[in-house]
This record gives sequence, C-alpha cells and structure tokens, in this order.
Amino acid sequence: MSCPICQKPTTPAFRPFCSQHCADVDLGRWFKGDYRVPSLRQDNDPEELETQIAQLTEEASPHTP
Repeated sequence: MSCPICQKPTTPAFRPFCSQHCADVDLGRWFKGDYRVPSLRQDNDPEELETQIAQLTEEASPHTP
C-alpha cells in the first residue's frame, strides 16, 4: 500500500500514511474543506432556516399542560 499523499510505502505506525508529516497534510486538507461530497442542498435557504429556527424554539420552550 502506498501513501495517498506522496505515494511512498506506508509505515504501520502512521498507516495509511508514510509519516506524521503526510498524516498532518491530510488533516489540514480536511480542515480546509478540500475533501467534500457535492450536494444540491442549499445551506442558506431562508425558508429552511426559518423552519429549523421554529423547531429549535419549540423544543427549547417549556410545554404547559
């Protein structure tokens, strides 16, 4: 198996990477959002946000009988 970052042979201590450096490079890519799955969902859809806020408000408010 080769390291997905630099293609060198992997080291058992850092598998699937060859070194701590390549593991850190991969982690940095995750943090920057380089690895993502395309989606058709719009996170900033105003109607959806209003629905979510209403649901959270309803869950947070105490229910009176």
